[in-house]
Amino acid sequence: MRGHYDGLAAEYDEHWVYGPEYVPWMSGRIAEALRLDPADRIADIGSGTGLFARELARQLRPSRPILCVDPSEAMLRGLGTPPPPTLAPVVGSAEDVAEGRARLPYEELDAIWLKESVHHVADQAGTLGGLADRLAPGGRLLVVMLPATIRYPLFKAALARFEELQPDPGVIEGHLRRAGLETTLDHVEHDLRIDRDKYFGMVRARYMSLLSTFSDREIEEGIEEMRTAHPEPVLTFPDRFAFILGRRAEGSA
Repeated sequence: MRGHYDGLAAEYDEHWVYGPEYVPWMSGRIAEALRLDPADRIADIGSGTGLFARELARQLRPSRPILCVDPSEAMLRGLGTPPPPTLAPVVGSAEDVAEGRARLPYEELDAIWLKESVHHVADQAGTLGGLADRLAPGGRLLVVMLPATIRYPLFKAALARFEELQPDPGVIEGHLRRAGLETTLDHVEHDLRIDRDKYFGMVRARYMSLLSTFSDREIEEGIEEMRTAHPEPVLTFPDRFAFILGRRAEGSA
């Protein structure tokens, strides 16, 4: 999977973002859910090019750099050379942080988020438990993920593949609860409007990791299926996310 994102890195921001309002909206929802304070020690696990961390830093103006943790050095180069002082790249995976292999400048973290990356984690229970252990008393861990089914205008085989691969948000909440965190599971929804041909280009660039499981021929056949099903020039569809929040009690060691 790292190779998939290394290949996308140079054009990731172009192909992944639906429209100019999407990143500010999502970053604001993340900040609100985590109740972020400028003094918090914050990590974005699976940050990619820092799309959300960069916007969140603009909104929050943190007094300490937000850690952008990603196993792909190519993706992290998207932060800039050098990165802005509000962001600090860390090459590593969620597992590296959970198991103490990643060298972080903070011994404990006040806030961690994983945005649409938990499905890449092989041992979700163990890794989320390890991340929970990195939290300071009162620290918060947020998993943002798509629900078990989506209403995207993708071709049928891609939607079926998504349902095969996507973990259930309720299961993820259970992992956080068993890690000793107080949990809540909420949903947020955002209506997307995107030019049809732009969306087809995103699919062709395999903007969702599940699309990397299809060959070029299968992708082109899928786009033709989408073209027939959606003749309208602008696609409108709901983007619904599960927000699973875990909080460590204030008195926890």
